[in-house]
This record gives sequence, structure tokens and C-alpha cells, in this order.
Amino acid sequence: TVCKAGPYYKYAKKYLGVTDIVTEDSETWAIERVCMVPRGIADTENRYQLTFKSGQTPYIYVNPDGLIYSINAEPEIADLSCPPVAPDEPDSIDVSKVFSEELLMSGSIAKMAEVAAKQIYRIRESRLDLLTGDVDKMPADGDSFKLIIAQLDAQEAALTALFLGTKSVERVVKRVEYCPEDDVESEILFRFSDFLGFVDADDLSGAPVSISVTVTEKGEYPVDNKGNIVELPKKALAYTIPGKAVIAISYDGRTYVEEELPIAQLGVVYGLDSSWFVDKKAPANAVFDATTGALLRLGK
Repeated sequence: TVCKAGPYYKYAKKYLGVTDIVTEDSETWAIERVCMVPRGIADTENRYQLTFKSGQTPYIYVNPDGLIYSINAEPEIADLSCPPVAPDEPDSIDVSKVFSEELLMSGSIAKMAEVAAKQIYRIRESRLDLLTGDVDKMPADGDSFKLIIAQLDAQEAALTALFLGTKSVERVVKRVEYCPEDDVESEILFRFSDFLGFVDADDLSGAPVSISVTVTEKGEYPVDNKGNIVELPKKALAYTIPGKAVIAISYDGRTYVEEELPIAQLGVVYGLDSSWFVDKKAPANAVFDATTGALLRLGK
């Protein structure tokens, strides 16, 4: 938020009877919202090859990084994005358009403030006359009436800003990537200053924005009725059985977001028999979560 004092702020109470004004230029920052968006990143150190006989290749959907969306089925691509950011609130007041000759020819700031205040009251009187019909000639139609009122409002706002000052709001989005591996307590992502905004994690001019990770579940291999791990099929199509963790992001004593998410690196890699997908009688189909590599659905 950027606040700018008007040149006549010292005379706001005298001429307008207003005390809630901007008295000095300032810039302040505040965290409005935090959101988490899980995203799958291909592990280039672990690649898996699928080999099919000639003429038996299923159709496979992959993302640009080579992560599988689905086999023999339409992919289910979730919309993983933060809610849209509210628009900026710019300072749209142009005070230069309301400087009259009388105002510019005034010999002092005090006199200029007096002239500007008189212009404000004349505008208010003109608007009141229009609204009450106390004019010699009313506008031709409703649209003309609205246009004149809007112009008077804009002129009054510009002149009033000379006394009250202006405020504009700009919203800045900062994206931080973090890869959780295990339990973490209050690890600093970056720091945030009320006056400088986003600063580095080692810049003590800002207070820490921290992340905490609490592992709630580790991915495990499937077992049979006797509790033995089921053997991985030959020529398996690899997928992930993810774990879970509660992730919280906090700043200045407040937790802005806390959510339990599936985490691929807290899980294990298992596989499906790839021959299922080229069965001539009833080929299988599967849909995967490209964020975690998890199997979402398996069918025929």
C-alpha cells in the first residue's frame, strides 16, 4: 500500500473539517493470503522403461515431463491452482486537471488551499442543484445527467485528494518451491518486512515466514493375506504409493494455511503387470495422479 500526502493536508481540518488524512508519504506491505499447490516434478534419476510386443502398444497420455496421466483411458487432470489474485487498486486521480488559473496564480500554499476548498464547495453546490432540479436547464436525458454527475464527482475527488492525500494498493505474488522430505519444524522459507516486503531468509530486516511438515503416513508395499509383501510383477508399469504429511505455513504468530497432502517421496514405488494393458480380449485401463504418481483408478 502506497500512501501519498496531499500538498494541502495541513489545511484539511480548517477548510474541509476532516482529520482522517494522509500526512506523510509511506509504503507498507502485508501478507494477504497464502496457498499451497502440490506439483509433481519428474525424478530424472529414476526412469522406468516399458516394452511391448510389436502391434500391442496401448495408448498412453503423459505430461510434458514424461509423467504418466493414463493408459487406455482419458486422463483426469485436476485444476491445481491458487484462487485468482484480487486486482490492484491504483491511484487513478489526476489532480493536474483541476488546477484552475485562480488556483495556480495564488501566491502561497495557504491561498491555494483556500481557492481549492472554494472550488470543492462550488462543485458540491452544482451537484446538489442538479439533483434537486434547481437549474435553468436540466440535461437532455438520463445518460447526459449521469455523465455530468460523474464528471463533478471526479473533479471533487481530485481536489479533495489535495487535502486528504491518496492511497493505492498493488498486489505482488511470490512463488516458493519446497520439496518436503521428512518432519520439519518451523523451517524458514523467506522473511517478510512490513516496509520492504519479501526479503531473503538471512535478511534480519524481515520476520520469518516458516514451514512445518508433520509426516502422518508413510507409503507401504501391498501385502498378501499372510502379511508378506506382494512380489513386484515382471516388466511392471511403475507407480507410486504415496505417503501423507500435514504442511503448515506461518508468519508472525499466525498460521495462514495448514493442509494434509499426499507426498510421493514419503511413499514407495510399486508396479502393475504391463501385459494387462495389451490383453486382446479385455485390455486394462488405468488413470494416475501426475502430481504424486499414485494410481487413481484401474479397470477393464
